[in-house]
Amino acid sequence: MRFDIVTIFPEAFESYLNVSILKRARARKLIDVHFHNPRDFSNDKHKNVDDKPYGGGAGMVMMAEPILKAVSALRKFKIKKSKCKIIVLSAKGKQFNQKLAYDWSKKHDQLILISGRYEGIDERVKLALKAEEVSIGPYVLTDGEVASMVVISAVSRLIPGVIRLESLAEESHWNLLLKKEKDASRGTGLEYPHYTRPEMLVYKGKKLRVPGVLISGDHKKISAWRRSHRK
Repeated sequence: MRFDIVTIFPEAFESYLNVSILKRARARKLIDVHFHNPRDFSNDKHKNVDDKPYGGGAGMVMMAEPILKAVSALRKFKIKKSKCKIIVLSAKGKQFNQKLAYDWSKKHDQLILISGRYEGIDERVKLALKAEEVSIGPYVLTDGEVASMVVISAVSRLIPGVIRLESLAEESHWNLLLKKEKDASRGTGLEYPHYTRPEMLVYKGKKLRVPGVLISGDHKKISAWRRSHRK
């Protein structure tokens, strides 16, 4: 999977992409991440990429032209148009969820993520590129870079080889994704509680124990407990 990030702050991604699972996935060529700065495509001598909104209002809006030029430049890479998805990260977009992440990981070889800033992006970017506008949640961020990181994380882990299949099979939302939400014995799809050592934790004088069934060694009872404790 190739990720192309259109952002005026590519340095914001450096530490996040260079640790743990995503670092290993990049090293193994399972994912490829590239950055494209709209300032490099600005006609303004000061490399401005934002301006006041028409109709008035507070804040600034990211201009369409630098972004459109950045996307046009990166399309020189030989990936079929049908295998490429363009996404605008925006607070007013469609809610991002596990199903979208799964669909994108299976249907596309390239995701172009346009990170918003300020009061948003000129609407003509979405219209011209026929992009899908997506929000990672019902709240407003200071930037779209964080939203882009969320998409990279959610999609990358579904790429074969990035993490173990067994890890996917028992995690939150997986059953819903596989349309098993009607199976009451599996719960709604959210994951059961997890515990690890020590067996008893003392915090502020209160003893917090691991449920006895989990240390019983009875795998049938453990499975039943986990099913019953799915959210």
